[in-house]
Amino acid sequence: MRTLCYSVRLKSLHSISEKAVKAVAYDGSEAILPKSHVFGVDYEVERSDAWWISAWILERKSLQYSRRKSRWFDENGNQLPDVTVEKHKPEKRDAVSDNSIDELRR
Repeated sequence: MRTLCYSVRLKSLHSISEKAVKAVAYDGSEAILPKSHVFGVDYEVERSDAWWISAWILERKSLQYSRRKSRWFDENGNQLPDVTVEKHKPEKRDAVSDNSIDELRR
């Protein structure tokens, strides 16, 4: 099973029980999250502390977050490779009888 997670910058994230953490964002919003929905630290962010948190739980809480940076995680908490499939459909062009360029002729 795959889980979509967002990178959330938080002022603090600390454990309040065996199964829950309290997250405080920079705008002052707070939320109590299950530990099973926090997938770890986002080490790519340099200026502040950020954690990977499940998109499913973020939609139900009043915590400030952005959808800009997202990743997929498996059931063991391992980050899955980011693969984007794009299909290109070429334009229909008419055939040309001569391929020479007039500006390059002597």
